[in-house]
Amino acid sequence: MPITLFNSIASWLLKKRYHQIELFLKYPEEVQEEVLLQLLEFAEDTEIGRTYDFESIASYGTFKERVPIVSYEEIEPIIERTRKGEQNLFWPTKVKLFAKSSGTTNAKSKFIPVSGEALEDCHYKSSKDLLCLYLNNNENSQLFTGKSLRLGGSKELYEDNGSFFGDLSAILIDNMPLWAEYSSTPSNKVSLMSEWESKLMAIIHESVQENVTSLAGVPSWMLVLLNKVLQETGKENLFQVWEHLEVYFHGGVNFSPYKEQYKNILPKSDFNYYEIYNASEGFFAIQDRNNADDLLLMLDYGIFYEFIPMQTYGSLREDVVPLWEVELGVNYAIVITTNSGLWRYKIGDTVRFTSKSPYRIKVTGRTKHHINVFGEELIIENAEEALKLVCQKTGAEIKDYTAGPVFMVNKEKGAHEWIIEFRTMPNDMDTFIRVLDESLKSLNSDYEAKRYNNITLNMPIVHVARKNLFYDWLKANDKLGGQHKIPRLSNKRDYIEELLQLNL
Repeated sequence: MPITLFNSIASWLLKKRYHQIELFLKYPEEVQEEVLLQLLEFAEDTEIGRTYDFESIASYGTFKERVPIVSYEEIEPIIERTRKGEQNLFWPTKVKLFAKSSGTTNAKSKFIPVSGEALEDCHYKSSKDLLCLYLNNNENSQLFTGKSLRLGGSKELYEDNGSFFGDLSAILIDNMPLWAEYSSTPSNKVSLMSEWESKLMAIIHESVQENVTSLAGVPSWMLVLLNKVLQETGKENLFQVWEHLEVYFHGGVNFSPYKEQYKNILPKSDFNYYEIYNASEGFFAIQDRNNADDLLLMLDYGIFYEFIPMQTYGSLREDVVPLWEVELGVNYAIVITTNSGLWRYKIGDTVRFTSKSPYRIKVTGRTKHHINVFGEELIIENAEEALKLVCQKTGAEIKDYTAGPVFMVNKEKGAHEWIIEFRTMPNDMDTFIRVLDESLKSLNSDYEAKRYNNITLNMPIVHVARKNLFYDWLKANDKLGGQHKIPRLSNKRDYIEELLQLNL
């Protein structure tokens, strides 16, 4: 098929989907209630369905009263039974694919079920919706006259007792529809290579010859690839390699710390950045406007959403609300019920609503990725914004960072200890630390209170990381590429101690 004809047909089909999106924009509560009742009806004859008598549940209120909220540890036994061959336990159709994730809070592997329904009605549907929303906002786009350079996981799928597991990106690539494979580079063979550094060179070899019009991948790893492209080609910016490049679809980590670095290698004021929010458990939200910093929550992917205000999370007064009861500006932990058989499952992410008409969110962090040893409730959103401010004021540029607590010992006050790898060093580290502290105070009243007159917390401690410290740490832990991320904040000192040892 000629590429221009493919572009026209694809654009027409994707724009048609926008009318369906408008339905849940107009009737969000009704769409979400319908999703829940369909999931319950479909799974009523499963083991879980019989345990909680799904057949008799006719409202959200009954569902909330009867079905408990769970963590991965609580459902691991039933997932393991499915991985060993039992079926119809938590989902009626055969589940043989599992997205393996080590998680970011412990080393134990998680195996998240991925049903055929989730593949089709969530993950692949979301990919089409991302393009649909982009094209709706950019009518002169020539996206399909070229290919998308995708950067996915670096592990192939493995078989165990008739089931298959691996990175979610490996599952998606291995089951990719023909239209997506036709419009992507590199080849599936290269995309699934397991050795990261060899894979980089193979991607470059295949992709620099293509007419790449879009990029898709996690910002940290994509930046490594793109800088390598410039190094290998001897070009000054990416438009000298791919003239018609027009958009970067990104997700997985906060983009703010990387944005200036991308602008340096993509020096066009009209270049587009579009953010997505997905995980092994599902695809949740998509940026639906040019130059926006929030994401549209997608309500018709077979996922029913609930939210726990972080003020009550994990306490005896923990409360749970459906979508139609959320409030703006509140930090919530997400609970999902999905078409892969996850029932009221805590995924560990936190979000804040910026709009209720339609429902738009900002991802604020992880339920376990914060520092609250001293009651300061420092979340990733605070840390990212503070670092952005301090870089603007000091001229520094940050490549990677992590932070953890210094515990009180022998009546010594506590502190936050940071390890920061700079791309551009600040002129004066004392000024950098002072401005970081002031920025955190301005963004977080709990932190400010604990820092008042050094009542609980002393000034932050900042270590300058040697070049490639975080890359070497990921490599030592077999976490290069894919969805692997640097743990930004932690209530423990495990990451800090490991990195300080490597930094000697």
